[in-house]
Amino acid sequence: MNAAPRVAAAARAPQDEPAGRAGSILDLVGNTPLLDVTAMAPELSPRVRLFAKLEGCNPGGSVKDRAALWMVRHGLASGALRPGKTIIDSTSGNTGIALAMIGAALGYPVTLVMPENVSRERKRIIAAFGARVVYSSGLEGSDGAILRCRALLEEAPDRYFKPDQYFNPLNPQAHIESTGPEIWTATAGQVTHFVAGIGTGGTVMGTGRALKARNARVQVIAAEPDDALHGLEGLKHMATSIVPGIYHEAELDGKVAVPTDAAYDLVYALGARLGLIVGQSSGAALYAARKVARDLDAGTVVMIFPDFGNRYLSTNLWAGWDEWRQRQPST
Repeated sequence: MNAAPRVAAAARAPQDEPAGRAGSILDLVGNTPLLDVTAMAPELSPRVRLFAKLEGCNPGGSVKDRAALWMVRHGLASGALRPGKTIIDSTSGNTGIALAMIGAALGYPVTLVMPENVSRERKRIIAAFGARVVYSSGLEGSDGAILRCRALLEEAPDRYFKPDQYFNPLNPQAHIESTGPEIWTATAGQVTHFVAGIGTGGTVMGTGRALKARNARVQVIAAEPDDALHGLEGLKHMATSIVPGIYHEAELDGKVAVPTDAAYDLVYALGARLGLIVGQSSGAALYAARKVARDLDAGTVVMIFPDFGNRYLSTNLWAGWDEWRQRQPST
């Protein structure tokens, strides 16, 4: 593939095109909508609102489009990514999809290291973009993928450009420049609490910094699996994980431990009650946001829904759907 004719697509600002028209798929990253999900917590004070930022509306289908694009842009600008190089990184799936999409748009080959137990849908989406996948042990999770990717890079360091999402400051910078300002504008500056899950830490760190720069009283809360052996794909239990270099827990105002089953139940409830099918990390974010909101008399709580649920339909996420439905009161 010849990347040279297409690299301008990564640098061109969307405003270079007339309103309502995009010159590249990359121009469509960001500016995702906020959805009012207050109905999912009827017990709250009437002066508390819950909003979810629907990151599944990004062209690659997740919040990871943002960080991936910022890291690749910086690689192009610095010369670290240039024709002849292959983009490589470790991922639990969504960053890999984003990098595969961006590589296809720009004409760069992509190699991804992923746990073998990521969803079938994610594997097929990545294959559709033409990326090469190397699988690591599913039992080792994202940490195993990190270590396998390091080994591949050591074997041929001159062949690859590694965005290194766990340690690259452009990951949180993407959210400082996009996600945070979008939330501030969409809430007319009324946001009081921000909630996001911890994967690489880029979303919660960067968005939190952007919001606190505008109002230091905004509370930044992380949703974290409550156990090392959790089922919340894409999220990290930090006490038992390789801690990303971009994650700085001291910047948080709090953390909420999220049980896997409770997050799954909220995924089912979102589909049945709001017509919104999301992934398990969105259920985790809603669990944490509701817990935070119950202690408020007034406030605007914004959470990140990282992706939609269509890439998890073959996973264990949906194993409990029938049981949950049977537990619901008849109408």
